[in-house]
Amino acid sequence: MSDVDDFLARYLDNITRQYESSPFKPEYEVGERETTKVTCRDGVELTVDIFKPATSGPWPTIVVRCPYPQQAELWKLHGEQLNRRGYALVCEWCRGTYTSGGKWEPNVNERNDGADLLAWCEEQDWIDVIGLWGTSYLSLTCWTVADITTPKVASICANHYGTDRFSSAYQKGSFRCDVLTAWAMQNAGHPVTADYLESSRHLPQMTVDEDMWGGRLDWYRDWISHPKGDDPYWDEGFWGLLKQIPSHVKVPMFIHEGWFDHHLGSALTGYASLNEEIKEHSWLRIGCWNHYFLNPLEGLEPENLDATEVPAALEWFDLTLKQKKTPERKVEYYEIGSDTWQTAESWPLPASEVEEQRLYLTAGAGIADAAPEEPSEVSYDYDPANPVPTRGGEALLTTMNEIGARIQPEPGFRDDVITFESAPLECDLHIQGKISVELYISSSAPDTAFTAKLMCVDPDGTARNYRTSITTIALDTPNAASYTPGEVRRVTIDMWDICWMIPAGSRIRCDIASSDFPQYSIHTNHAGLWSEQTETQVAHQTIHMGGATPSAIVLPVRG
Repeated sequence: MSDVDDFLARYLDNITRQYESSPFKPEYEVGERETTKVTCRDGVELTVDIFKPATSGPWPTIVVRCPYPQQAELWKLHGEQLNRRGYALVCEWCRGTYTSGGKWEPNVNERNDGADLLAWCEEQDWIDVIGLWGTSYLSLTCWTVADITTPKVASICANHYGTDRFSSAYQKGSFRCDVLTAWAMQNAGHPVTADYLESSRHLPQMTVDEDMWGGRLDWYRDWISHPKGDDPYWDEGFWGLLKQIPSHVKVPMFIHEGWFDHHLGSALTGYASLNEEIKEHSWLRIGCWNHYFLNPLEGLEPENLDATEVPAALEWFDLTLKQKKTPERKVEYYEIGSDTWQTAESWPLPASEVEEQRLYLTAGAGIADAAPEEPSEVSYDYDPANPVPTRGGEALLTTMNEIGARIQPEPGFRDDVITFESAPLECDLHIQGKISVELYISSSAPDTAFTAKLMCVDPDGTARNYRTSITTIALDTPNAASYTPGEVRRVTIDMWDICWMIPAGSRIRCDIASSDFPQYSIHTNHAGLWSEQTETQVAHQTIHMGGATPSAIVLPVRG
C-alpha cells in the first residue's frame, strides 16, 4: 500500500468514527446510489452521484462539488452515513475531473458550473432544502456561489478555504510552494512524476512546468508571476470576484477553520467581509488542527482538542436543514496551552480587550521587556543552495509530517539560524490575535528574505513552534523603496492569528533565519521577479538590536 493509499484508508476510518461518535445517530436505511449527468450552460455534461435514504422524500440534501477522483470512496462513505441520518447527498465532479466532461482548469468554471447544478437541484422534487458543504477546494466551490444561491439553499458549511487567494499564495513576496507548487503537480490534468522538492528548487521556476512536468500550465505561471498583493491580477477576474462575494452572501454560513490550516488567513478575511446581516446568523469556529483536521501538536494530546469536522457539520445542518431554524451568531475558538474553548462576539477581538506588548531582542541572544539602550548586532551567512529545512509551520500541505507545532532542535543547530530566548515567564501569557516581529536588518544582497519562528520552551527544555512567517526586503511593504546593500532597514514579519497561552515557567524563543523550505520558496538573494531568477548568491545578513534599532516581538495580549 502506498503512503497516499494508507493515508486515505486512515482518513476514511477517522471519518467513520466521527459519524459513529456524533450525537446524531442512524435512523434510516441507505437507498440506491444513482449516477446522472447535469448539462451546463455551454453544453458540457458533468457527472453527479446521488445518494438517497431508503424512504420516501423529499429530503434535506447536502450538495458538494469535488475535483478529486481519489475522494470517490470518501463521498460514497459520506453519502451512506448521511442517508442513515436522513439526508440525501448530491456529489458533482468538477469539470474535466473523474468522469465529468470538459477541460479541467482550476477555479475559473466553478461559479457557472455550481450555479447550473443548483438550478438543476431546484427542479428535483425529492430535494427539500439544501446545505452546501466542502473542505479545501470543495469549500471554494461553496464560496463561488454563496452570493447567487437558489431558493432551496438554506445554509453553507465552508471548511478550510477563504476569499483572499493572495494570502493563501504568498507571504510578503515568498511563495507557499508546499501548498501550491505541490497542488499544481497533483492537479496538472496529466500525470506528473517529477520530484516535488526538486521541482520547488527549479530555476527558473517559471519554466518548471515544461522542464519537469510534461507541459505548460498557464494558470500556475499566473500564480508565480504576481507576488504583490496590490497587483491587479488579485483584484480582477476570478480572484477579484471571490473577494467581493462575502459582502453579498445570501444565507447563513458556518466557517470552520484551524490554527494550522494554510487557508486560515484567507478564511478569516472571508468571515470579516460577510455583510452584517448574514454575520448575525453565521458561525465561526477555529480549532487547533491542520488542513486534514488532525492534531498538530507533536507529543501532546490535549483532552479538549476536538479536532473533528463531521459532528460540527451535522450540528449545523440539523439546525438549518432539519429544524429549519435561523442560527444565531456564534464565534468560538480554541486556546492552545490552556486546552480550553472560548467564545466571543467577533474575531479578531476588539482592541479594547487586547494590549500590545513588545519584547525586545538583546545582545547575548536574549529577549527582554525593555529595549536595550546600547546598539548591538549579530550576523550570519545565508546560502540559498543550503536552505533551512522546514520543521513545523502552518503554511504547509504536502510535507504532512511537518505541519503544526513540532518539537524543535536545540539552539545552535545551524550557523544560519539565530536564536533568542527569554527568561522564564512569571505568569501565564494569553496571546490572542496577530503576532509580528519587527527586525532592523542589513544585507549584502540587493534583496533577500528574513524568517521568524516563535516558540514556547517548556520547563524541561522542549521547544515547539506556534507561529512562523517570512518577509522580503523588496515586498515588505507595498511601496518599499529599492534596497542598497548594507543599508539598515526595518522589516516586519507578520504572522497569522493565533490563540495561545504560554504558561508561567515557560520561555519564549524566537529563531531568525532567511529560509524555511519548503514552507516558502527559496530566495535567491537577487532582486526582481522571484520566478524568473536563474542564479543564486550567498548573502551576509545582520540583525541590529537596541539603541535606534530596537528589534522586537510584538504580541497581542489579553488580560
